[in-house]
Amino acid sequence: MPNYDLITILGPTASGKTPFATALAYELDAEIISADSRQLYRGMDLGTGKDLDDYTINGRQIPYHLIDIAEPGYKYNVFEYQQDFLKAYEDIQEKGKLPILCGGTGMYLESVLKGYKLIPVPENPELRQKLAGKTLSELTEILSSYKTLHNSTDVDTAKRAIRAIEIEEYYVTNDTEQREFPPIKSLIIGLDIERELRREKISRRLKQRITDGMIEEVKGLLEKGVPAADLIYYGLEYKFLTLYATGQIEYDEMYNGLETAIHQFAKRQMTWFRGMERRGFDIYWINASLPMEEKIQEAKALLNR
Repeated sequence: MPNYDLITILGPTASGKTPFATALAYELDAEIISADSRQLYRGMDLGTGKDLDDYTINGRQIPYHLIDIAEPGYKYNVFEYQQDFLKAYEDIQEKGKLPILCGGTGMYLESVLKGYKLIPVPENPELRQKLAGKTLSELTEILSSYKTLHNSTDVDTAKRAIRAIEIEEYYVTNDTEQREFPPIKSLIIGLDIERELRREKISRRLKQRITDGMIEEVKGLLEKGVPAADLIYYGLEYKFLTLYATGQIEYDEMYNGLETAIHQFAKRQMTWFRGMERRGFDIYWINASLPMEEKIQEAKALLNR
């Protein structure tokens, strides 16, 4: 265990990352740092799958960080994530505990594991005007022409794609030299879930979350004054449910479109993680279908090699 500064647990949506990470944290007396680009927003609970009950095991609360740290509507970015991660990481280490990084947002994970030098990127009105009116597929094609890193897994609206291009263009045209991000030696564990089982779990979970009040959650955010455009910006559940709540699409179109979008999102996540392996990250894959105790034992064996 002393050979690692951090344990990272990654995997596609519905692979069981949070229950596994919290069970492992319980065993190791560790703390969780979230790497989810939407769970950091307060009040966005069911739609982001926070599952905060998973953080209590046998009456013990597993400490977590970078969840519920921003107001809905705010445009949080990767630069901020690096800074917030580093503060949480150092705070946990000062307690003499092991941090566990857990999430499925590839860019967040890679930005801290590889220590990319990132800076805040201002808006570019001229570029935005130039890109206005282009379709999502056209914008995605433009984004793919850049050689630098961007989290394409989360780009499922034109607004997000334009922001992604804006960031890439800034890095191309500006000197982005910044202070070094500290090197972090992490054991990276991926949860490998069979495709059909993943699809089944995604569909079952979507039904459950709608039953639990996910539509009402979105309506409540709108009633509190969060602009519909801001919720749509977050994509996936918030995009489709906001379009439904504001009368722009019917229920069946919302449900079927959202289900398809989540399946596509999970596929893009796996493409990102395989890309991480090609970029030199060693990811040790554990079968997500194994009983929890077996997964924990495999993780401990990896730690103690």
